[in-house]
Formats: sequence, structure tokens, C-alpha cells
Amino acid sequence: MAWLHVHYHSEVLGMPVPMEVLLPQHIAGGAHTVKDPGPYQTLYLLHGMSDNQSTWMRRTSIERYVEGRPLAIIMPAGHLGWYTDMAYGRKYFTFITEELPLICERMFPLSDKREDRFIAGLSMGGYGAMKAGLVKPETYRAAASFSGVMDILKLNERLELLERSFIENIFGNQEAMKGSVNDLFANAERLAQSDQERPELYMWCGTEDFLYEHNVRFKDHALKLGLPLTYEEGPGDHTWKHWDRCIEHILTNWLPVRQTAKG
Repeated sequence: MAWLHVHYHSEVLGMPVPMEVLLPQHIAGGAHTVKDPGPYQTLYLLHGMSDNQSTWMRRTSIERYVEGRPLAIIMPAGHLGWYTDMAYGRKYFTFITEELPLICERMFPLSDKREDRFIAGLSMGGYGAMKAGLVKPETYRAAASFSGVMDILKLNERLELLERSFIENIFGNQEAMKGSVNDLFANAERLAQSDQERPELYMWCGTEDFLYEHNVRFKDHALKLGLPLTYEEGPGDHTWKHWDRCIEHILTNWLPVRQTAKG
């Protein structure tokens, strides 16, 4: 794999932003060579609130897990924008779901087909990935959340970590949040009631995680609506040793990754 550090200008955010990219190498020889030059399927991998675009590379073995697969990994900077078009701030949802795929598919040999785009993330990034899958099902074939923030209406319960003004700058007040595009429960209902193609969804959360009850509630809600959700849980808290296992698991056992790329 080639590991690229990319800095570029985002028109949507109105500022320079970085991303980390893992790209298959088209070279001769070697046990882990990807001999097909693409276009490749792509996993957009979102970081959490305490992290940045480099954390997946620093805290997991993702480069080893994806070695030899015709799959590119895009790890963008989401800052503290919650992958949301902020009430008072920048448009991170538009950035992550519209501008970023377009830029990456122009820069690199990536497929522009829905069937070849996946998105995943942890915690804040799990929220962003699930929202992207539910709101933009025409863009992503699959979306995965690890220990995700599934219920933004309950963020006020965590005010020891998040100030009310911080939450309202992103999502608006409590009344504005409910039923909005930022409400995953409402997004799930809208998708279930539509005739849009439904992405494959995956969730994992540790049973000792402070977000466990929120994840269970959303899982029950999505399954009741008939959405194609795979839910798994196990002993664990809100830490990287579990998310490292999660990313290996979905790359190996869940994501519909082809054995070879195609045109």
C-alpha cells in the first residue's frame, strides 16, 4: 500500500484541509501486490471527536489489514464539525458526502459507482458515517458505526463533556435537532418510508460503553423499520483496542470488497 499525506483546498469549508490516504500499489512482484490498477472501491473512514485524520493510522493496524486488497482508504479531517452542516459554522456534511468523494475520485483511480463506496467511523465518526448512509443512500453502498453517537437528542446528558453552546452551534437548539437531518432516528424513518435503495448498515458497541444504551435503542428502531442492519456487541468500553478489532472485522468479514478491481 502507498500511504499518502494530502493537503488540499476545500471550497465547501473555505480553507485548506488534510487527509490520509491508503492506496493499492500497482507494481510487479511481492506477496501483497495488487496487480489490478483500478478503479478501486473506497472506504471513507471518519475519526472521533478527540482525534484527527491521522488517528486511524496511529492507533490501529489498518494498513496491514487492507494490504493486498483492491480497496482505497480515505481518512479525512472532520475537525469538531460532527460531520454536520453546522447551524453556526461550516458545512461538514456537504464536505464529507459531496465534495470529498468528487475530489478523491478525480485525484486517484477510484470508482465513482455507488456500489463501490463505503463509509465508516467511530464515536463522532460513527454518527457521521451512519448519517451519511441514511441521508445519502444513493452515494454509499454500506455504512458502519463503531461505538457511535446514535442519539444527538441525548447529547445534553453529557454536558460535563460538551457545553450546551458547543452543541447548539453545531446542531441548533433541542427543538431544531428533533426530526432534522441530524436526527438519526428520523433519518431512519424517512429512508424506510422512501423507495430509495437502502445501504447495508453495521453497528458495534461495547456493553460497558457509555453510549451502549443509545446504540441499543437505535438498533431496535432500525430493525423495527426493516432496515438492513447487522448489529454486534461485546464486552468493551469506549477505547481503541476495540475499534482496532472492529475495523479488521468489517474489512475481513462484512464489507463487500471485491477480490479484484474493475472498470
